[in-house]
Amino acid sequence: MAIIVRLDRMMADRKMSLNELAEKVGMTNVNMSNLKTGKMKGIRFETLDAICKALQCSPGDILEYEEDAVK
Repeated sequence: MAIIVRLDRMMADRKMSLNELAEKVGMTNVNMSNLKTGKMKGIRFETLDAICKALQCSPGDILEYEEDAVK
């Protein structure tokens, strides 16, 4: 199971920089960057809610499920 973070796509669609989004959400630039690149292991619903409000989107616009390939 893989959850893909598509935050960069939504930020580009909204013409919002990482710094601007981090400030609106109340996160550090480093943590927002880690989330954007998929380096974080989890996210709080509270944080997801703040991101969705800032980007005016729904969680499904930022998170995508991709099934692992059979080995």
